[in-house]
Amino acid sequence: MTVNRLPKGLYDPGIPRGNCGVGFVACLDALPRHSVVEDGVKVLVNLEHRGAVGGDQATGDGAGLLLQIPDTFFRQEGAGLDFVLPPAGDYGVGSLFLPMNKANAERCRRAVHRIAGEEGTEVLGWRDVPVDYGHLGELSLRTRPQISQVFLSRAGIDASDFERKLYVIRRLIEKEVTGWGEDYTNYFYICSLSGRTILYKGMLTGTQLIIFFPDLVEKDFTSSFALVHQRYSTNTLPTWPLAQPFRFIAHNGEINTLRGNINRMRGREAFLSSGLFGDDIEKLKPILVEGGSDSAIFDNMLELLVMGGRTIPHAMMMMIPEAWGTKFHMSADKRAFYEYHASIMEPWDGPAAIAFTDGRFIGGTLDRNGLRPCRYTITRDGLVVLASETGVLDLPPERVARHGRLQPGKMLLVDLHQNRVVPDNETKAKISRAKPYRHWLRENSIELRGLFSPSVVPREESRLLRKKQHAFGYSEEELKMVISPMASRGQEPVGSMGNDQALAVLSTRPQLLFSYFKQLFAQVTNPAIDSIREEIIMSLVCYIGPEQNLLETTERHCQRLLV
Repeated sequence: MTVNRLPKGLYDPGIPRGNCGVGFVACLDALPRHSVVEDGVKVLVNLEHRGAVGGDQATGDGAGLLLQIPDTFFRQEGAGLDFVLPPAGDYGVGSLFLPMNKANAERCRRAVHRIAGEEGTEVLGWRDVPVDYGHLGELSLRTRPQISQVFLSRAGIDASDFERKLYVIRRLIEKEVTGWGEDYTNYFYICSLSGRTILYKGMLTGTQLIIFFPDLVEKDFTSSFALVHQRYSTNTLPTWPLAQPFRFIAHNGEINTLRGNINRMRGREAFLSSGLFGDDIEKLKPILVEGGSDSAIFDNMLELLVMGGRTIPHAMMMMIPEAWGTKFHMSADKRAFYEYHASIMEPWDGPAAIAFTDGRFIGGTLDRNGLRPCRYTITRDGLVVLASETGVLDLPPERVARHGRLQPGKMLLVDLHQNRVVPDNETKAKISRAKPYRHWLRENSIELRGLFSPSVVPREESRLLRKKQHAFGYSEEELKMVISPMASRGQEPVGSMGNDQALAVLSTRPQLLFSYFKQLFAQVTNPAIDSIREEIIMSLVCYIGPEQNLLETTERHCQRLLV
């Protein structure tokens, strides 16, 4: 691919911009239109420079659209359905990647039929999605799956429980097929299974997407919103399943705390219970599919919180909280909300710009460091556009009512039921006052103070001090190069010396326990990790004590020790 490296105006193509492109287009009146799909594709194409391609110059890292189910399109004869669809809302659609091997694909289809029947739904039929492989790169073509859509009837399931039941069905299918071996797990993937939304994605570039999926060109293919993602893979290799969007989000950034988030969630699973799920909660475990990317695992967690009864803006506030320390001016209710939820679940931290939707709400949020760009435009005729950069749609100035950039920790939310953009402060004020969080914290939270600041530091005998230094692994080098400058000049505890020590696990000498552990960091942009110099956004606050059920909200949840 030839890149023009000559500056033009204020644009300098020599400045690298190596991160994913995310965004959405939505109509405030919530009426499905084909123009919204077209605009979503335009945004995707205009964000293509934020994605990446393989060595063959034609295999994209991934691109996709998350859309409203196009009910009118599926009812047309051209959609190729050989069955009658129930009314809108009484059926769900699954978008699946299946193995190219016919026998393997058929086995997967049989599993879908059986599990759906066991869970009280009925498979109405299948549709082979028309695709054009002509523009794919070598790697993308070699690893391509068969792409099909399955239609499930709501049958006797209550409308309010249908989305939750489809979630359970999807997890049961995924777990069964995973146990069949690599011939299946390498090719089988359920992109989406929902009564509200549908996914079109693949190991493509934005330009290839609309060629690959002719459905998107059809005039009857309509939606009131389009959430888009152009991938630049960093911590994982590009594959068909890891193309975004996922079922709820499109993410630009990294989750630097991922290992800890996964481990903590493993520990919580045994205590999960829900009146909404009942006995079905056991069918969902493990909640997190650890073979996915950090974004995919984030999406797994968000899905549980939303299906468990919280609204999607509430769940996003829990997972990506804004900075809420005492140096920030915010309402006592909002600070109490964040403090309460910090005792329930740790944040999923890292640079992040996330576009999200559950079919009713669609919005975007930025992490509290604000290390990813995110800009929005609202037109006078009710079109809302949010993307990694401005100018993704060619909108004449007279059509624009308002535009701006998302601030660190803030949220832009579109309510497609109320047909309006909900301001960040209104969204968070309403959620923060839904429960008496301030009262619960005042009555239950216990803060430990002063335990680590003795009034008098006793003098240590040299003989005992030397024993303790040996016991805790201090070396002569550390005492001279690190400890001494800290004590005498207040210098930072850093040293620049080569480390030729054997790894603890391979050493023949006694080792301290913590020597067997090394901290892992994402290989790309990291926020500052310094609770003193970056105290405005970083904190060493932690909670000690038994955790409660994540899917409930009670005053018992904050009966913990705050350190």
